[in-house]
Amino acid sequence: MQLNELIEKINRLPDLKRQEVADFVAFLETRYANDAAKDSSPADWHDQPFKSMSIDQAMVGLDDEPDLYTEADLKARWS
Repeated sequence: MQLNELIEKINRLPDLKRQEVADFVAFLETRYANDAAKDSSPADWHDQPFKSMSIDQAMVGLDDEPDLYTEADLKARWS
């Protein structure tokens, strides 16, 4: 795939999906930078960069989610 074709595909994505692509690219940069520092050994998919990227992806869009519950829904209040 040519770079121009890839850019066109990314530009057609909604903003939220473009952010996911950007986050994944940042993860890949970190992963391969770490690999180069380790003499190009394969990255461990359980390492911290992957965990950070996973958490970032899980949190994408949560600020835009509607609140499902209010304080009125509470049955007990912890002090």
